[in-house]
Amino acid sequence: MIAPDLITDMTGWRRDFHRHPELGFDEHRTAARVAELLRGFGLEVHEGVGGTGVVGVLQRGNGEASVAFRADMDALPITETGTPDWRSEHDGVMHACGHDGHTSMLLGAAAHLARHGDFNGRAVFIFQPNEEHGHGAAAMIKDGLFTRFAADQVFAMHNIPGMPAGSFATRAGPITASESLFEITIKARGGHAALPHMGVDAIFVGAQLVSALQGIVSRAIDPARNGVVSVTEFITDGRRNVLAGQAVLKGDARALGDDTNAAIEAAMRRICAGMAATHGAEIIVDYDTVFPALRNDAAAVGAAVAAAQSVAGKGRVNPACDPKLFSEDFAHMAKAVPGCFMLIGNGTDGACARPLHASDYDFNDEILGSGSAYITALTEQLLATD
Repeated sequence: MIAPDLITDMTGWRRDFHRHPELGFDEHRTAARVAELLRGFGLEVHEGVGGTGVVGVLQRGNGEASVAFRADMDALPITETGTPDWRSEHDGVMHACGHDGHTSMLLGAAAHLARHGDFNGRAVFIFQPNEEHGHGAAAMIKDGLFTRFAADQVFAMHNIPGMPAGSFATRAGPITASESLFEITIKARGGHAALPHMGVDAIFVGAQLVSALQGIVSRAIDPARNGVVSVTEFITDGRRNVLAGQAVLKGDARALGDDTNAAIEAAMRRICAGMAATHGAEIIVDYDTVFPALRNDAAAVGAAVAAAQSVAGKGRVNPACDPKLFSEDFAHMAKAVPGCFMLIGNGTDGACARPLHASDYDFNDEILGSGSAYITALTEQLLATD
């Protein structure tokens, strides 16, 4: 178990990070503080990995097995409306997703293992920048993360508001969705609003396209394969009594499998090509998959569930939760190394139960000990001395 004085330390670190949030690839203060603490614990520390990423390494004995853990460090461009004593001191930036807590839990686990760890092998602690925009994990991997710090398995954890505090949930297979941002440009032929037959109205084409895109998931995808297509912006150059000659549709697509994501993109391009031919317009599709789908490795899930049960009890660990349609940058790491993404309950009342990314959300300090204990238990389980 985690000592009370270490939980007090973690609470202090967490609230300090919350007061001083930093956006993706700008986590200079946060990264420096993380590196300082890791060195104080006695770890080997590497800074500037993939930009502002930090990696701490703790070796015990002569074991060759290695396990890695990731925490995200970045905040969001949101103005905090909550009123805790530790509220953000940076206007327009706040930790609205709990990355301050994730970082503090991993630091606590590193501190505990450095002082009391009973294991044989190597524990790697990854502090990742820029999770929110989906660029940090790929940047660290490109910078040699898993070649410089080889790992047999990699694990990450995220708090979930509305789930009982300190409870755990995960699943083998798909657990979070891909996110693809699409932009569809319609180049038509504007004209006078009273003479529509002499032009090609981009709004008319775009309106039909919006309706057709909603049919991708309901009619073009196997109902057993989860997906979402949402048009979120409709921008035109139309004016009073002037038909739009150009329109841009922007939106977001989610899928729980890379094959489903590919099917959504193919259907979107097919629909746009048909609509362009029907109306005599040019339609250009830009489809950018920012986050791949995250698929948990079954063996890693088994180990993670066992460790969580040892901390929280069997009744407070769901080993087969429903997949989530939000996206997670850890997917890049889980593609490179077998991994497991674990969910930990943030609580069901007050600011701790507010949705992630809400301006009055706050991480629940009461789960710092449970989250840190889970990481230490998993480390000692996977790197057992006997």
